Amino acid sequence: MTFELGRRALLAAAAAFTLVGPAAADSHKMLDSIHFLIPGGAGGGWDGTARGTGEALTGAGLVGTASYENMSGGGGGKAIGYLIENADSQHGTLMVNSTPIVIRSLTGVFPHNFRDLTLVSGTIGDYAALVVGKDSPMNSMADLLAAYDADASATAIGGGSVPGGMDHLVAAMVMEAAGKDALNVKYIPYDAGGKAMAALLSGEIKALSTGFSEAVALAQAGEVKIIGVTSDERVEAYGDAPTMKEQGIDTTFVNWRGFFGAPGLSADKLEAYQAAIAKMYATDEWEAVRARNGWVNIHNSGDDFRTFLEDQEKVIGDLMKKLGFL
Repeated sequence: MTFELGRRALLAAAAAFTLVGPAAADSHKMLDSIHFLIPGGAGGGWDGTARGTGEALTGAGLVGTASYENMSGGGGGKAIGYLIENADSQHGTLMVNSTPIVIRSLTGVFPHNFRDLTLVSGTIGDYAALVVGKDSPMNSMADLLAAYDADASATAIGGGSVPGGMDHLVAAMVMEAAGKDALNVKYIPYDAGGKAMAALLSGEIKALSTGFSEAVALAQAGEVKIIGVTSDERVEAYGDAPTMKEQGIDTTFVNWRGFFGAPGLSADKLEAYQAAIAKMYATDEWEAVRARNGWVNIHNSGDDFRTFLEDQEKVIGDLMKKLGFL
């Protein structure tokens, strides 16, 4: 199975820059303020994305002030429900979200999906990676697949999300693309990175499915070896990490992050948000935030964002049905 969303997103980025570039150049498109609604707690990926984006927008003078509100609960559903139910008073609010809005809508964790919101822009992505412990005899996906073929039940892959969550889906997707039956992949979930690392070092799991930026941090700390990344090409920031594709596993995946407005957001307000975000990419302030976090620029706005999400929904939905989660 080929997962082409990363490639499509990058193509959409080029189109999006062409479409919104002129508008972004107009100084009157800058905003006085933005209020960021964050569906999870402080310190998580959503929190970092919202605060980093706000830092860049205000630092570059594109937005006067930025404020932040953390609203945990319901796997992100509490914040989505709040934005929908209070739409009339939330036209100054942008909610950050990512791939889980697709996964959790499919599984019914919450009743809404991205179509119930105003789609503003996808902004960044984080590829996924499989890593092994620093002292593991495995050095490549071929080694992992050989171990799996020898004893599938003893070749567990761990992750930081629940069964059917993103880390599990990535592991299943990679193994399926490698010609294995995704149903036979033994996946063990952990609720914290430290526990997952302990399991990796003890041999309880043979590999760990995680975000690429987290994998890079672990590799740079000398704790793991990255044996495969779900990008089309090697990521410049950490060129030692081989892609799945170059190892004959034809699959790609990107965990996007982006922003949504309340339903019924006015066309003028939507355009102002999209223009400010588009202009942000060319600023030194954004590059500093992006580089610090190891993010990949994946910008798709409006209709391109909708097409991207619909494509991801179909691919993830098909895999979840196979795995028995739908």
